[in-house]
Amino acid sequence: MKFIKWILIGFLWIVFFTLLPENPRTFAEQNREKNVRFHWAFGAIVGPENDRRLVAITRDTTLKTGDRVKMLVELQNRCFVYLIYKTGKDEIKLLFPYSFEQFTMDYEILKKYYIPQGDTWFELDERVGLEMFYLLASAKRLSTLETLIERYELADAVHRHDLAKQIHTEIRKIKKRHRQFSAPAERPVAMAGVVRGRTTSLATGSFDIDPIADNVSATDFYGKTFTIDHQ
Repeated sequence: MKFIKWILIGFLWIVFFTLLPENPRTFAEQNREKNVRFHWAFGAIVGPENDRRLVAITRDTTLKTGDRVKMLVELQNRCFVYLIYKTGKDEIKLLFPYSFEQFTMDYEILKKYYIPQGDTWFELDERVGLEMFYLLASAKRLSTLETLIERYELADAVHRHDLAKQIHTEIRKIKKRHRQFSAPAERPVAMAGVVRGRTTSLATGSFDIDPIADNVSATDFYGKTFTIDHQ
């Protein structure tokens, strides 16, 4: 009888350790509340003028001069979403929030924030190249990153290059700290001509990127790099 009892105990221990996750901390993190939740859309209008169509950008993509792009952020809970644009020449542009003051003034749950605002779209100009967008979202404000961007915006041309490198390094540090919560790493291609190009207006309702929005949810942090080869 004792022999059967010990066999049963041994069997239960085997089952327990088999089902136990390799990394208990990761298992616990995965079961925490998703406190970073928002809708995100990144759309492009492509094709010839007589046959324009809207496509969703979800990974590395090739676009051409004359194509147009637009983004959408809609918070589902209180978190802090950043969209940062980096050109092939290491120029930095904060696209969202429109300014950091927005976090304390106009930053509402379930409100649609378009980038650029209103009916306008970014249009790729004739300057081709490789550039990228960083989409970052955090349960807490990324204060160090904000400070670097503010310093960059106020700096002269001589100091901007060094500050741009610091911003890029800080983004890498942030993503490394939260690597287990980040989206899979993107191939290092990049986006070009979008922000530095023209801004054009299309009639309201002609192309709405809201229907192509994805639900994004994560614990504490979410990070993804969108890259495009502008030809």
